Amino acid sequence: MATAAGRRYARAVFDLAQEEGHLEEWRGRLSVLHDVLSDETVAAVLTNPTIPVGTRMELIAVPSKGLDEESINLAKLLIESNRVREIGAIVDEYEALADAAAGRVRATVTTAIELTSHDRDRVADELSKSLGKEIRLHVVVDPKILGGLKLQYGDHLVDASVATRLQQLRRTLAAS
Repeated sequence: MATAAGRRYARAVFDLAQEEGHLEEWRGRLSVLHDVLSDETVAAVLTNPTIPVGTRMELIAVPSKGLDEESINLAKLLIESNRVREIGAIVDEYEALADAAAGRVRATVTTAIELTSHDRDRVADELSKSLGKEIRLHVVVDPKILGGLKLQYGDHLVDASVATRLQQLRRTLAAS
């Protein structure tokens, strides 16, 4: 879940990317920056308060590992504001903003067993028809639901799992 600061940074990057018409380029930049800043060793150095901020910013300033000048500038801002560890939240929020702007919906389907590609496509197609939007489907396997599925998109949750049905049956029997 994105923090307020993560949302602000993501919004700023998104607005810049949209203004310049570079939404996909920034998606790639953020992905590379996430890979670099999420490395525990790199993050430990870049967040170390015993190392002067200027020195930490110089360490990231060397264009490498696919970081371009704009990515480095964002990294410097994160170092300066002590927000390096929020890169994951920034990327997640940026993705959500980009999806919303493109009319895409992110959905998560949870099943007890791995879905075949045909079943994944079927779930995505049915949801796409229902919502009238492109669907980005993320599949999670959770044996605890026993069977059926849970489908979450936006603020909606459709819980058609066997575990939930059994729990509802238990409540009904206990109440009578």
